[in-house]
Amino acid sequence: MVRWMAAACLAMAAANVQAEIKVTETEDEIRIETDALEAAIRKRGYVTGVYRQTFLDKKTGERDLGYGLDIADWIMEPGSDEAYRDKLEHELIYRFGNPYHGNTPKRTIEGPQICTQAGKLEPEVVRGPDFVAIRQSFRYRTAAPGKKTGSKWTQVMVFPQNARYFISMQRIDAVNSSDAMFLRVDMPGHIQHKQGDSFSEIYLSYLGTIPSREFVKNFAPDQRFGYVRGKAVPERFIRAYHIRDAKTGEEGPWLAGMTLDPDVVSEAWCHQRGYVCMIEEFGGRPIKAGESFSAAFIVGYFDSVAEMQRVYDQYKGARELTVDAGGWKLTK
Repeated sequence: MVRWMAAACLAMAAANVQAEIKVTETEDEIRIETDALEAAIRKRGYVTGVYRQTFLDKKTGERDLGYGLDIADWIMEPGSDEAYRDKLEHELIYRFGNPYHGNTPKRTIEGPQICTQAGKLEPEVVRGPDFVAIRQSFRYRTAAPGKKTGSKWTQVMVFPQNARYFISMQRIDAVNSSDAMFLRVDMPGHIQHKQGDSFSEIYLSYLGTIPSREFVKNFAPDQRFGYVRGKAVPERFIRAYHIRDAKTGEEGPWLAGMTLDPDVVSEAWCHQRGYVCMIEEFGGRPIKAGESFSAAFIVGYFDSVAEMQRVYDQYKGARELTVDAGGWKLTK
C-alpha cells in the first residue's frame, strides 16, 4: 500500500512537471512554451504583442505569416491634421488620400506608434496554476497641438495550457478628451505572401470567405473588404486567414483574431499593399480625460470556422481582462 501511494505521488509529480509552462527570459525577449504553442514577446526593438514568426502551433508545425500579432499603434480620432502638420512630429503625421490609408481623414492624438518607436518595454510575467500571462504598458510621449502626452496603453496576454490560442486585452487610460477616440491595432496580424501562395482564403465574419486570388493586386483600405460600425453590428467579430504550404499547396490551420465584443470595433480593413494588411480600430466613441476604453481578443489557431465560432461564443461580450497568480478573468 505504501509502495503504491509512493508510486502514485511520483506519477502525479511527474505529470505536474510535464504540465508546467516553460518561460525563458533574456534581456531582449520572453519566450513562452505551452503544450500547444510557442510564442515570443519582445522587450526591445519591435515590441507589443507576439513577435513575428514566433507563434508556433505545435499540432501542425505552422507559424504566423506576418510581422507580429496583436500589435499596438497610435491613439487617433477622425478628422484631418492638414491645418497643423507643420507643427507635428513627423511620426504623428497621418497622410490620407493614398493607397496605404485610403481617403478617410484621420489624425493622431498621441504617439509614437508603439510597436516601431517605443524602443523598449518592461513586460511582467505572471504565473498561474495552468497559465502564464504577460502584462506590459507604455505612456505615450508625443501629442498633437493642444493635446497632452501621457495616456497609458496596457496589454495583457494570457497563454493557457493546452490551448492553441491566447487571450488578450488592450486598454487606453486617456489624458485627453475626444469625440471619437480610438486605438489602432493589428488584429490578428498581416499576411506576407507572393501571389497568394501562403494562404488559401480569408474569413471575415461580417463579409464571409474571400479567396487569396483577390489579394494579388494592391488596393486601398476603403476600396474593398472594409468594415465601418453602423446600425447592424455583426454577431461575432472574427478575422482569420487559412494557412497553406506555399510549395505543396497543402492546407494548414486557420489563424484567427477575434474581438470579443463586436460593438467596440469602429473600423477594420483587410487590403493588399504588398502584403495583406489587417488593421482594426476600436473605441471610436466620446471619451473624457480620466476615462478609459478597452477591447478583449482571442488570437490563435483553429481547424475550422465552426471551431472559431464555438470558442468565440464561450467568451463573447468581454472587453476587460484581469489576471493575478490565482487566475485570469474576462469581464464586460
